[in-house]
Amino acid sequence: MTLFVESALEAVSVIGSGENLWCHSMAATPTVLLEALAEHARALQDVTIMQLHLEHAEALADPALDGHLRNRCFFAGQVTRDLINQGRADYVPIFLSEIPKLFRRGDARVDTALVQVSTPDRHGNCSLGISVEASKAACDVAGRIIAHINPEMPRTHGDSFINLRDIDVAYTATEPLLLHGEREISPVERTIGEHVASLIEDGDCLQMGIGAIPDAALACLGDRRDLGIHTEMFADGVLPLLRSGVINNARKKISRGRTVTSFAMGSQSLYDHVNDNPEVVFLDVEFVNNPVVIAKNPRATSINSALQIDLTGQVCADSIGHRIYSGVGGQVDFVQGASYSERGKSIIALPSTARGGTLSRLVPHLASGAGVVTTRAQVDYVVTEYGVARLRGCSIAERVRALLAVAHPEFQESLAREARDTMGVRV
Repeated sequence: MTLFVESALEAVSVIGSGENLWCHSMAATPTVLLEALAEHARALQDVTIMQLHLEHAEALADPALDGHLRNRCFFAGQVTRDLINQGRADYVPIFLSEIPKLFRRGDARVDTALVQVSTPDRHGNCSLGISVEASKAACDVAGRIIAHINPEMPRTHGDSFINLRDIDVAYTATEPLLLHGEREISPVERTIGEHVASLIEDGDCLQMGIGAIPDAALACLGDRRDLGIHTEMFADGVLPLLRSGVINNARKKISRGRTVTSFAMGSQSLYDHVNDNPEVVFLDVEFVNNPVVIAKNPRATSINSALQIDLTGQVCADSIGHRIYSGVGGQVDFVQGASYSERGKSIIALPSTARGGTLSRLVPHLASGAGVVTTRAQVDYVVTEYGVARLRGCSIAERVRALLAVAHPEFQESLAREARDTMGVRV
């Protein structure tokens, strides 16, 4: 039987010392519960809160919580990045598709799940709304579910439903959803988007992340036909293509006619589009990101980014040297799925430089401590503002030459010299 309480602090007061918590993530982050937890946890010891990327969770970074509450992060965000690199939080490198398995196999105990859900329908079903990801799996195995019932949360279709009878403690309050505003696309990002779009053909089934480069690529696809979406997440860039019918999911084999995702993050227009829309399904990320499932769709096309790529094609996407920046996420899930898909392809797109053009992102070797997320054996296309490098099936020497061609001109000579001196490759 659900206990309805009058405050968020009362809702989290049932949490005790030593518990392992899971927190609903991304734009569904239950910030009102987290702010209350930060207050309640000061009286507790050794509480662990597991999470993906949390939005507006600054309360969990308070130094006063050290020893009381510790963040365990499967992906580093703005708030947790510094905590991880200061040794005050833990980073777990893991494929996004594998996180639900940790819970379902019992490898990670979930004592309490903190979620934000829609109001219940006449059958008592609440919806996880705009973020199913690993939260559905956590709720399936949690000893207790504490929910912020928010009338603003959209009701989404798919694996999002949790019945009120399975919620142990509920706090109801109307709160605005967390929005992710679009930023202006730079000339470099626009050029990269155009190069990415040149690789996308009629009937391709797309996976893309959030950000200016995916949006720039999507903006160039108005003349394509029968595009599909099977992606871990999407943002506002897909809306014009959905409304025009360019994205109609007609050629997919998995969920034909439907856009498949695990979470969404963007504007209120995006959330309005997915609200009670049976053409968009939010599914468990163990299914969405399963490479075997991805591969069943023909022409699966993944578009991801990187922090650094070496001249043999090794991709670092989660750290800058030893410093953890983001996470492994779903990149490899979709790179692998696309490689198995009939006429599939994977694209790694990134600006050629960082730090205002003073540092090349294409390097002879990855920085000391950098983690390889996608191996050189898996990389298909690398795209910068200077063009497209096709790496699949290429030798080391051929890879070096292809990547040098898309490096920033100011760094090409020094990169070529190091390739010659360290790898014996002459260009």
